[in-house]
Amino acid sequence: MTDESSSGLIRLRIHLSYDGTNYAGWAIQPNQTTVQGLVEQALAVVLRMPTPARIFCAGRTDTGVHARGQVVHVDVPHSAATMDRLAIQLRSLLPRDIVVHEVRPVPPEFDARFSCLWRRYEYFLDDRGIGADPLRRNFVVENYRPLDIARMNEASAPFLGLQDFAAFCKPRPGRTTIRNLFDFTWTRTNEGLVRADVRADAFCYSMVRFLVGSMLPVGEGSKAIDWPGTILRKGMRPEGEPGFNLAPAHGLVLAEVAYPADDELATRAILARDRRTQPEPQ
Repeated sequence: MTDESSSGLIRLRIHLSYDGTNYAGWAIQPNQTTVQGLVEQALAVVLRMPTPARIFCAGRTDTGVHARGQVVHVDVPHSAATMDRLAIQLRSLLPRDIVVHEVRPVPPEFDARFSCLWRRYEYFLDDRGIGADPLRRNFVVENYRPLDIARMNEASAPFLGLQDFAAFCKPRPGRTTIRNLFDFTWTRTNEGLVRADVRADAFCYSMVRFLVGSMLPVGEGSKAIDWPGTILRKGMRPEGEPGFNLAPAHGLVLAEVAYPADDELATRAILARDRRTQPEPQ
Protein backbone atom coordinates (compact mmCIF):
# COMPACT_ATOMS: atom_id res chain seq x y z
CA MET A 1 0.00 0.00 0.00
CA THR A 2 1.16 3.54 -0.75
CA ASP A 3 2.79 5.45 2.10
CA GLU A 4 0.28 8.27 2.46
CA SER A 5 2.55 10.51 4.50
CA SER A 6 5.02 10.64 1.61
CA SER A 7 2.27 11.06 -1.00
CA GLY A 8 0.80 14.07 0.82
CA LEU A 9 -2.46 12.26 1.64
CA ILE A 10 -4.14 11.43 4.91
CA ARG A 11 -6.78 8.72 5.39
CA LEU A 12 -9.90 9.76 7.28
CA ARG A 13 -12.51 7.56 8.93
CA ILE A 14 -16.02 9.03 8.96
CA HIS A 15 -18.92 7.75 11.05
CA LEU A 16 -22.33 8.80 9.76
CA SER A 17 -26.04 8.02 9.94
CA TYR A 18 -28.81 8.61 7.44
CA ASP A 19 -32.49 8.19 6.73
CA GLY A 20 -32.46 6.45 3.36
CA THR A 21 -36.05 7.33 2.42
CA ASN A 22 -35.20 10.01 -0.11
CA TYR A 23 -32.13 8.40 -1.66
CA ALA A 24 -31.46 5.86 -4.40
CA GLY A 25 -29.25 3.93 -2.00
CA TRP A 26 -25.67 4.56 -0.95
CA ALA A 27 -23.73 4.19 -4.19
CA ILE A 28 -23.43 6.88 -6.84
CA GLN A 29 -25.74 6.32 -9.82
CA PRO A 30 -26.30 8.42 -12.93
CA ASN A 31 -29.06 11.02 -12.54
CA GLN A 32 -29.90 9.81 -9.02
CA THR A 33 -29.49 11.41 -5.60
CA THR A 34 -27.42 9.11 -3.40
CA VAL A 35 -25.82 9.33 0.03
CA GLN A 36 -22.33 8.75 -1.35
CA GLY A 37 -22.75 11.49 -3.94
CA LEU A 38 -23.88 14.08 -1.40
CA VAL A 39 -21.13 13.26 1.11
CA GLU A 40 -18.45 13.40 -1.57
CA GLN A 41 -19.74 16.79 -2.76
CA ALA A 42 -19.81 18.16 0.79
CA LEU A 43 -16.24 16.97 1.42
CA ALA A 44 -15.05 18.65 -1.77
CA VAL A 45 -16.60 21.96 -0.69
CA VAL A 46 -15.26 21.86 2.87
CA LEU A 47 -11.76 20.78 1.83
CA ARG A 48 -11.73 23.07 -1.23
CA MET A 49 -10.93 20.23 -3.58
CA PRO A 50 -11.46 20.80 -7.34
CA THR A 51 -12.94 17.32 -7.75
CA PRO A 52 -14.57 15.14 -5.06
CA ALA A 53 -12.45 12.40 -3.52
CA ARG A 54 -13.98 8.94 -3.75
CA ILE A 55 -15.21 7.56 -0.43
CA PHE A 56 -15.53 3.86 0.43
CA CYS A 57 -18.14 2.50 2.83
CA ALA A 58 -18.46 -0.48 5.16
CA GLY A 59 -21.69 -1.64 3.55
CA ARG A 60 -23.63 -0.40 0.54
CA THR A 61 -27.28 0.14 1.38
CA ASP A 62 -30.12 -0.19 -1.14
CA THR A 63 -32.74 2.40 -2.01
CA GLY A 64 -34.78 3.23 1.09
CA VAL A 65 -32.48 1.42 3.56
CA HIS A 66 -31.18 3.42 6.54
CA ALA A 67 -27.93 3.50 8.51
CA ARG A 68 -27.11 4.35 12.10
CA GLY A 69 -23.55 3.04 12.07
CA GLN A 70 -22.18 3.53 8.55
CA VAL A 71 -18.40 3.93 8.35
CA VAL A 72 -16.45 5.27 5.37
CA HIS A 73 -12.85 6.08 4.57
CA VAL A 74 -11.43 8.68 2.22
CA ASP A 75 -7.95 9.87 1.26
CA VAL A 76 -7.57 13.65 1.15
CA PRO A 77 -4.63 16.06 0.89
CA HIS A 78 -2.81 16.46 4.21
CA SER A 79 -2.96 20.24 3.95
CA ALA A 80 -6.74 20.27 3.42
CA ALA A 81 -7.82 18.30 6.48
CA THR A 82 -8.89 20.53 9.38
CA MET A 83 -9.85 17.83 11.84
CA ASP A 84 -11.18 19.99 14.66
CA ARG A 85 -14.18 21.31 12.72
CA LEU A 86 -14.60 18.93 9.79
CA ALA A 87 -17.60 17.01 11.18
CA ILE A 88 -19.39 20.27 12.06
CA GLN A 89 -18.70 21.73 8.62
CA LEU A 90 -20.00 18.62 6.87
CA ARG A 91 -23.18 18.63 8.96
CA SER A 92 -23.80 22.24 7.98
CA LEU A 93 -23.70 21.36 4.26
CA LEU A 94 -25.51 18.02 4.22
CA PRO A 95 -29.31 17.59 4.33
CA ARG A 96 -30.73 16.98 7.79
CA ASP A 97 -31.35 13.31 7.00
CA ILE A 98 -27.59 12.68 6.65
CA VAL A 99 -25.56 13.30 9.82
CA VAL A 100 -21.77 13.06 10.18
CA HIS A 101 -20.98 12.16 13.79
CA GLU A 102 -17.20 11.91 13.77
CA VAL A 103 -14.19 12.37 11.49
CA ARG A 104 -10.75 11.22 12.54
CA PRO A 105 -7.43 10.23 10.96
CA VAL A 106 -6.64 6.53 10.74
CA PRO A 107 -3.66 4.46 9.59
CA PRO A 108 -3.38 3.98 5.81
CA GLU A 109 -4.11 0.27 6.34
CA PHE A 110 -7.67 1.04 7.48
CA ASP A 111 -10.26 0.06 4.88
CA ALA A 112 -13.91 0.69 5.76
CA ARG A 113 -15.01 -2.38 3.81
CA PHE A 114 -12.20 -4.91 4.00
CA SER A 115 -10.95 -4.17 7.52
CA CYS A 116 -14.40 -4.87 8.93
CA LEU A 117 -14.79 -7.79 11.35
CA TRP A 118 -18.58 -7.83 11.18
CA ARG A 119 -21.65 -5.80 10.30
CA ARG A 120 -24.91 -5.80 12.22
CA TYR A 121 -28.31 -4.96 10.77
CA GLU A 122 -31.65 -4.45 12.47
CA TYR A 123 -35.10 -4.87 10.93
CA PHE A 124 -38.29 -3.53 12.51
CA LEU A 125 -41.87 -4.75 12.11
CA ASP A 126 -45.15 -3.71 13.72
CA ASP A 127 -47.61 -6.61 14.04
CA ARG A 128 -49.80 -5.16 16.81
CA GLY A 129 -52.79 -4.61 14.55
CA ILE A 130 -53.41 -1.06 15.77
CA GLY A 131 -51.85 0.71 12.79
CA ALA A 132 -48.20 1.68 12.51
CA ASP A 133 -47.00 4.84 14.24
CA PRO A 134 -47.06 7.54 11.53
CA LEU A 135 -43.98 9.16 13.08
CA ARG A 136 -42.01 5.96 12.39
CA ARG A 137 -43.60 5.00 9.08
CA ASN A 138 -40.26 5.37 7.25
CA PHE A 139 -38.48 2.91 9.54
CA VAL A 140 -41.02 0.26 10.58
CA VAL A 141 -42.86 -2.19 8.30
CA GLU A 142 -46.44 -2.93 9.27
CA ASN A 143 -47.19 -6.65 9.28
CA TYR A 144 -50.90 -7.32 9.12
CA ARG A 145 -50.77 -10.68 10.90
CA PRO A 146 -49.36 -11.33 14.39
CA LEU A 147 -45.90 -12.89 14.50
CA ASP A 148 -44.72 -15.69 16.80
CA ILE A 149 -41.10 -14.79 17.49
CA ALA A 150 -40.42 -18.11 19.25
CA ARG A 151 -41.14 -19.92 15.98
CA MET A 152 -39.03 -17.41 14.07
CA ASN A 153 -36.07 -17.86 16.42
CA GLU A 154 -36.29 -21.63 16.03
CA ALA A 155 -36.39 -21.29 12.25
CA SER A 156 -33.44 -18.87 12.26
CA ALA A 157 -31.06 -21.04 14.30
CA PRO A 158 -29.93 -23.34 11.43
CA PHE A 159 -28.71 -20.29 9.49
CA LEU A 160 -25.83 -19.60 11.88
CA GLY A 161 -22.26 -20.33 10.87
CA LEU A 162 -20.44 -20.53 7.55
CA GLN A 163 -23.11 -21.22 4.92
CA ASP A 164 -23.85 -20.75 1.25
CA PHE A 165 -26.69 -18.19 1.13
CA ALA A 166 -27.22 -18.45 -2.64
CA ALA A 167 -30.99 -18.82 -2.16
CA PHE A 168 -31.10 -15.65 -0.06
CA CYS A 169 -29.16 -13.28 -2.30
CA LYS A 170 -29.68 -11.57 -5.62
CA PRO A 171 -26.99 -13.24 -7.76
CA ARG A 172 -24.03 -11.28 -9.05
CA PRO A 173 -21.71 -12.90 -11.60
CA GLY A 174 -18.39 -14.02 -10.16
CA ARG A 175 -19.35 -13.22 -6.54
CA THR A 176 -19.37 -15.83 -3.81
CA THR A 177 -22.52 -16.21 -1.71
CA ILE A 178 -20.78 -17.91 1.23
CA ARG A 179 -21.03 -15.87 4.42
CA ASN A 180 -20.43 -16.44 8.14
CA LEU A 181 -23.59 -15.56 10.05
CA PHE A 182 -22.94 -14.88 13.74
CA ASP A 183 -26.40 -13.83 14.98
CA PHE A 184 -29.94 -14.08 13.65
CA THR A 185 -32.42 -13.42 16.45
CA TRP A 186 -35.90 -12.01 16.97
CA THR A 187 -37.05 -9.99 19.99
CA ARG A 188 -39.79 -7.58 20.98
CA THR A 189 -38.95 -4.01 21.88
CA ASN A 190 -40.48 -2.23 24.87
CA GLU A 191 -42.96 -0.68 22.43
CA GLY A 192 -44.09 -4.10 21.26
CA LEU A 193 -42.35 -3.96 17.87
CA VAL A 194 -40.65 -7.02 16.41
CA ARG A 195 -36.93 -6.57 15.83
CA ALA A 196 -34.54 -8.82 13.94
CA ASP A 197 -30.82 -8.62 14.73
CA VAL A 198 -28.60 -10.04 12.00
CA ARG A 199 -24.81 -10.02 12.31
CA ALA A 200 -22.28 -11.49 9.88
CA ASP A 201 -18.75 -11.03 8.57
CA ALA A 202 -20.34 -9.71 5.35
CA PHE A 203 -23.61 -9.82 3.44
CA CYS A 204 -24.38 -10.48 -0.19
CA TYR A 205 -26.85 -8.37 -2.17
CA SER A 206 -30.29 -8.14 -0.46
CA MET A 207 -29.39 -11.01 1.89
CA VAL A 208 -30.89 -9.53 5.08
CA ARG A 209 -34.17 -8.65 3.38
CA PHE A 210 -34.49 -12.17 1.96
CA LEU A 211 -33.70 -13.69 5.36
CA VAL A 212 -36.35 -11.55 7.05
CA GLY A 213 -38.86 -12.21 4.28
CA SER A 214 -38.44 -15.97 4.60
CA MET A 215 -39.17 -15.88 8.33
CA LEU A 216 -42.42 -13.91 8.16
CA PRO A 217 -44.62 -16.79 6.94
CA VAL A 218 -43.11 -18.95 9.69
CA GLY A 219 -44.02 -16.33 12.29
CA GLU A 220 -47.52 -16.04 10.84
CA GLY A 221 -47.97 -19.82 10.96
CA SER A 222 -48.45 -20.38 7.23
CA LYS A 223 -45.11 -22.19 6.80
CA ALA A 224 -43.42 -24.89 8.86
CA ILE A 225 -40.50 -23.99 11.12
CA ASP A 226 -38.07 -25.99 8.97
CA TRP A 227 -39.23 -24.41 5.68
CA PRO A 228 -36.54 -21.66 5.46
CA GLY A 229 -33.79 -24.11 6.44
CA THR A 230 -34.85 -26.48 3.66
CA ILE A 231 -34.47 -23.65 1.14
CA LEU A 232 -31.02 -22.85 2.56
CA ARG A 233 -29.86 -26.45 2.13
CA LYS A 234 -31.23 -26.71 -1.42
CA GLY A 235 -29.51 -23.47 -2.40
CA MET A 236 -32.40 -22.36 -4.62
CA ARG A 237 -35.37 -20.10 -4.09
CA PRO A 238 -38.74 -21.80 -4.60
CA GLU A 239 -39.84 -20.30 -7.91
CA GLY A 240 -43.50 -19.31 -7.86
CA GLU A 241 -44.11 -20.62 -4.35
CA PRO A 242 -46.04 -18.17 -2.20
CA GLY A 243 -44.39 -16.96 0.97
CA PHE A 244 -40.78 -16.38 -0.09
CA ASN A 245 -40.67 -12.60 -0.46
CA LEU A 246 -38.08 -9.84 -0.28
CA ALA A 247 -38.91 -7.81 2.83
CA PRO A 248 -39.50 -4.08 2.21
CA ALA A 249 -36.39 -1.90 2.28
CA HIS A 250 -37.56 0.74 4.74
CA GLY A 251 -37.55 -1.57 7.79
CA LEU A 252 -33.81 -2.20 7.46
CA VAL A 253 -31.04 -0.32 9.30
CA LEU A 254 -27.27 -0.79 9.15
CA ALA A 255 -26.80 -0.55 12.91
CA GLU A 256 -23.16 -1.23 13.72
CA VAL A 257 -19.78 -2.08 12.19
CA ALA A 258 -16.78 -3.50 14.08
CA TYR A 259 -13.06 -3.25 13.32
CA PRO A 260 -9.90 -4.77 14.84
CA ALA A 261 -7.10 -2.90 16.56
CA ASP A 262 -4.86 -0.77 14.33
CA ASP A 263 -2.03 -3.29 14.30
CA GLU A 264 -4.39 -5.96 12.92
CA LEU A 265 -5.94 -3.88 10.11
CA ALA A 266 -3.65 -5.02 7.30
CA THR A 267 -4.03 -8.71 8.16
CA ARG A 268 -7.79 -8.40 8.39
CA ALA A 269 -8.02 -6.71 4.99
CA ILE A 270 -6.05 -9.56 3.39
CA LEU A 271 -8.31 -12.19 4.99
CA ALA A 272 -11.47 -10.35 3.95
CA ARG A 273 -10.36 -10.29 0.32
CA ASP A 274 -9.89 -14.06 0.25
CA ARG A 275 -12.69 -15.90 -1.48
CA ARG A 276 -14.76 -17.77 1.13
CA THR A 277 -15.18 -21.51 0.79
CA GLN A 278 -17.59 -23.71 2.66
CA PRO A 279 -16.01 -26.48 4.77
CA GLU A 280 -16.54 -30.05 3.67
CA PRO A 281 -19.24 -31.94 5.63
CA GLN A 282 -17.82 -34.11 8.39
